[in-house]
Amino acid sequence: MNRLQKLSLLCGGAIMILAFSQFTAVESHSSSLDDPRKIYTEKCSSCHGEKVEAFVDRKWKYGNKKEDLIKSITQGYVDFGMPSWGDIIAERDVNALADLIVTSLKTVQQYDFAKEKKQTGMPAVFKTSLMTVTLDTIATELNSPWGFEQLPDNTFLITDRSGTLYHVDGKRNKTAIKGTPEVLAEGQGGLLDVVLHPKYAENGWVYLSYSKPKVIDGKKHGTTAVVRGKLKDGAFVEQQEVFEGLPYATTRHHYGSRLVFDKKGQLFVSMGDRGTEKVFPQNLEAAAGKVHRINDDGSVPKDNPFVGNEKAIKTIWAYGIRNPQGMVLDPVTGTLWEHEHGPRGGDELNNIKPGVNYGWPVITYGINYDGKPISNISKKEGMAQPATYWIPSIAPSGLAYVTGDKYPAWKGNLLVGSLRFNYVDRIVVKDGNVLSQEKILLNIGRTRNVEMGRDGYIYVGIENPGTVFRVKPMKN
Repeated sequence: MNRLQKLSLLCGGAIMILAFSQFTAVESHSSSLDDPRKIYTEKCSSCHGEKVEAFVDRKWKYGNKKEDLIKSITQGYVDFGMPSWGDIIAERDVNALADLIVTSLKTVQQYDFAKEKKQTGMPAVFKTSLMTVTLDTIATELNSPWGFEQLPDNTFLITDRSGTLYHVDGKRNKTAIKGTPEVLAEGQGGLLDVVLHPKYAENGWVYLSYSKPKVIDGKKHGTTAVVRGKLKDGAFVEQQEVFEGLPYATTRHHYGSRLVFDKKGQLFVSMGDRGTEKVFPQNLEAAAGKVHRINDDGSVPKDNPFVGNEKAIKTIWAYGIRNPQGMVLDPVTGTLWEHEHGPRGGDELNNIKPGVNYGWPVITYGINYDGKPISNISKKEGMAQPATYWIPSIAPSGLAYVTGDKYPAWKGNLLVGSLRFNYVDRIVVKDGNVLSQEKILLNIGRTRNVEMGRDGYIYVGIENPGTVFRVKPMKN
């Protein structure tokens, strides 16, 4: 076996043969690609993914200083599948490639807020470019405050992913609501979102999404389901299931899920791919990896995009979605915004439209957790591009559209919580496009949810410890 064959086997066989076939040691040293991104695309992307910024978001086994990178590229680590490139890539190109990686590391480092002054007293005060705000504590001693709703009397309903629906009054007193559905509180599962019917004052309907357990062939399975019920004497009564994502799966992650009513009283339900990206997201006969739209009683709206498709689930509104953790409706334009976790990099903010394929996992800006590519392409005809994406992954959770007059400088902006980096991302949007972003509420905590209350205030839920805050504007 010659040197070219050995190298191709180390880097993935036939895929890498294509990349290496046009190069010999003599030819490589006699030419240069000049642009280090072209070098990365030609030589590295088939093993490390299309976006170098996603690749560098990792723990470095042998160091990430320039001299470490040059050694790794030149000498390789054959026992770990990394070939030596010293005889294939010209020295100047090795240097350029190392410089690109060092520069790309700054994309990750910009999210390091460890040097920021942390809040030590309460109430905390946060200064942003346009406003200064403070926090009021609404609820404490929670596990993971996933869903939030404000009742007409200005008290609150808060779902804890552990499986409890709490009613919280204005004095932080929590009361557990009895009779809520049994949840599969394992992995990423549990009690998820909560929303009130638009005519709640008339009909009293409360909607809950959750991970529903089911034993199939002696094994515990789960799916994302939605139930509605009414609150009476501290209990969740008159329950009716309005959505059940089929089929069930044995995985314990990527349930989604967020609930949003539109002006017509129809309910959007987001559901994750259940960690089975090769099976469900592109399959219209499976509910996972989709945004669904149902009538308030669970029936199918006649104008849903796949009603006429015999092989499609009729509730599907959009598909090709990974793990949606935020969804909100622009009350002015009717735009449905959704964001979802990518793998390692490639979190997305999407403008959800009926019948549209959002590409997962055929296209993605992220790579797999083991550092290997999921797809070598990020764009494809017939598949929608995100309004924006995050590299590195910020692990977005919760999504609010700022309304009312309490935050005039933020009105019409989107707010996205970051589980990974403990902040809130303020996004300026116009006509469905992202214009700018600002990191606010730095070090607030592992942000699970961001919501607009009926009283016009922004509410933020964090984990560890599980707490819900009211964000109050202050005079600059």
